[in-house]
Amino acid sequence: MTWSLDTRSARAAYEIASEYADTALLNHSVRSYAFGAQYADQHGLEYDAELFYVSALLHDLGLTAPFDSHTLPFEEAGGHVARVLTAGLGWPAARRARAEEIIVLHMRDDVTAADDVESHLLQVGTSADVSGLRVSEFDPAFTQALLKSHPRAGFGPSFLALVEDQAARKPACAAAAYVAGGAATRIAANPLDA
Repeated sequence: MTWSLDTRSARAAYEIASEYADTALLNHSVRSYAFGAQYADQHGLEYDAELFYVSALLHDLGLTAPFDSHTLPFEEAGGHVARVLTAGLGWPAARRARAEEIIVLHMRDDVTAADDVESHLLQVGTSADVSGLRVSEFDPAFTQALLKSHPRAGFGPSFLALVEDQAARKPACAAAAYVAGGAATRIAANPLDA
């Protein structure tokens, strides 16, 4: 099983994510892509693999100190990182906007695959990895191999601290609603950490 994509843009996204995210956050981004891609395969969903991979790898960079915005929610800051990186890679404006949109929407209300397949896959992938949502739908051998290749490295508590910090500083953001809605309980109950 492979957890990466080998295109110029995918390699650049991985390089930037590796530079700015710690091991726990980087591995989460890769696992989010892997869960989403596996879900797409299981459900016969067609999607733009490169667009999804780049968005998944960059989706939480707004939580890192260099890209944390004092005014924007972290997913919007991360969306801007994606726009800048992909502009440098020569992506056209509409494709850059899609990468940003996918990252922003991963923290919004559920998006169906029919409405926006890449955003849906990022929601599925991040939800599986953060709180264990739908993990039982994946082959245990797939999940075990993914966790062996990209270990959790204390991701749950680390991620909770990051979103709680966002919530405290930006009380109107999606992270604040997520924390108020019981994030700590869901993260603590994630079967991936059992």
